[in-house]
Amino acid sequence: MAPAPSLRFSSFLALLHCTMLAGAVPFAAGKWKLVQEGNTGVSAMQLAVVSETKAIIFDKVEANPLQTNGHSAWSAEIDLPSRTVRALNPITNTWCATGSFLSNGTFIHSAGNPFVNISQGNIGPDGRQAIRMFTPCTDASCDIIEDAQHLRLTSRRWYASSARLEDGSMFIFGGSIDNAFINNVTINNPTFEFFPPKNINGFNGLQIPTRFMEDTVKGNHFPNVHTLPDGRLFISANREAMILDWKTNTEVRLPGIPNGVRISSPFSASAVLLPLTQANNFTPEIMICGGSVVDDTLEESQYSSQTPASAQCARLVLTPAGIATGWKVESMPQPRLMVELILLPDGRVLAVNGAQTGVAGYNSTFDPVGLESNADKPALTAAVYDPDAPLGRRFSSADIPASSIPRMYHSTASLTPDGSVLLAGSNPNVQFTTEGRFPSEYRMEFLSPPYMFSNRPTVNGVPATVDFGKTFTLNINLPPNVRDVSVSLMDLGFATHGVHMDQKLVQLQSTLSRNKKTLQITAPRDGRLFSPGPGFLFIVTNEGVPSVGHKVLIGTGASPPVDQGAIDKYAASPLPQILALMPNF
Repeated sequence: MAPAPSLRFSSFLALLHCTMLAGAVPFAAGKWKLVQEGNTGVSAMQLAVVSETKAIIFDKVEANPLQTNGHSAWSAEIDLPSRTVRALNPITNTWCATGSFLSNGTFIHSAGNPFVNISQGNIGPDGRQAIRMFTPCTDASCDIIEDAQHLRLTSRRWYASSARLEDGSMFIFGGSIDNAFINNVTINNPTFEFFPPKNINGFNGLQIPTRFMEDTVKGNHFPNVHTLPDGRLFISANREAMILDWKTNTEVRLPGIPNGVRISSPFSASAVLLPLTQANNFTPEIMICGGSVVDDTLEESQYSSQTPASAQCARLVLTPAGIATGWKVESMPQPRLMVELILLPDGRVLAVNGAQTGVAGYNSTFDPVGLESNADKPALTAAVYDPDAPLGRRFSSADIPASSIPRMYHSTASLTPDGSVLLAGSNPNVQFTTEGRFPSEYRMEFLSPPYMFSNRPTVNGVPATVDFGKTFTLNINLPPNVRDVSVSLMDLGFATHGVHMDQKLVQLQSTLSRNKKTLQITAPRDGRLFSPGPGFLFIVTNEGVPSVGHKVLIGTGASPPVDQGAIDKYAASPLPQILALMPNF
């Protein structure tokens, strides 16, 4: 029996709605724009956007031009609208640290490097167990806070990674206990820990062993860590991948990275969790691009600046069916090492920076090769990737200008709240230098997609804090002819060495009013889908044009849970060398 006409019409509307959600929305057309504006003052090895107008950068202790308190600075805050910087004042050496935000909005920067002595005689105390706190402010009153007597890691870490968790705390994974060009069994740190510390898995307040870091030596610095919608963690390093249930310390191994490609430092690829949308039912899919097939057992002197990078991009759907199917492989337009994969609010992924040959490291060892290395190699041009396009048509570099600045080792990039992408850093040198093919780089660039030059929606009334599952209403001003909008809630993450801790895009449920003047939005269902803490809300039109991103704390804004027993055990762990050296500052 044929269905009633009204039912047929309802079915048609449902089908049309699903079709629109599934990727029929176009992207803003036009040319991209690249401008060079401002100077970072310190080499931008690490980068995190902390507010709608501010970002912070970290370097290692070295003779940077920016000065503070009578010595060279190695951290700074960027005022994004004015392109100016002010020095920040960490105590410990921040070289190759990691960072994540807590549920209360405080940024935690942890781990680092032993102290070094630079030419001026300044000493940066040992940072391997350091915890540095930064709470964003609207003026120049906020700075980095360190208190090694009470706040520190329970083990030394260098080249570790981190992730935000569903309870608002921070997960810190892997690294080395000492510094070396590549990890090895004598310095490997095959453990993870939490901040604040937890009494979990029988390890009260202390680090917890992980077999994965043992199995992936040597090339496993800066593992890729991504929080999944079920609360577990996807982790990849070297040529291996797993899903970790941190609550039970259970490791589920996944199919290895295809074709023998190594994907973590010093063979640095980049990994991104593709957008979690209504259309894909928030199904997690990871994509890893770049890397190298070079042997990780070579002696340090045997690595070559001419070793080709990989152009491979591999995608894996993290469901039982997707894992059984395995990785699906495609190629970037150019091979890349140290590539940065940046989520855009319209759902695409931007690939920027990197080198075509070599490995990630200093030129004192093997002279890294990048944009200008060989005349027969074309310059690296940014490429934008559409995850929903047909295979073979996902990458495009059309109308994207190429930078004349090589962005290689110790470079970084991040989406900014206005929708542009900040490119900064590159310093493949042991110490600050203006000499050579690849000097220390302090110039900032901003790459703007075509949507930046379109008529953009504006919103008012974004709450400072919104709890999980709650509905809130925004006043909205839409350009003419816009039929509908979607909402991208984004974690812009923390970027270093091509690794983007916590970067995520979650499409929220939303309803546009009939008069298109208000937009009702429902916050994420829980902290597993989007970890409690800061996010940036972008309203995206059906023409692929996003608003400026507005910061919002997801959750209650409260601090993560504290276990006093775990803290007492943690406090009894050995103190690092920080304390003895603190009087130098």
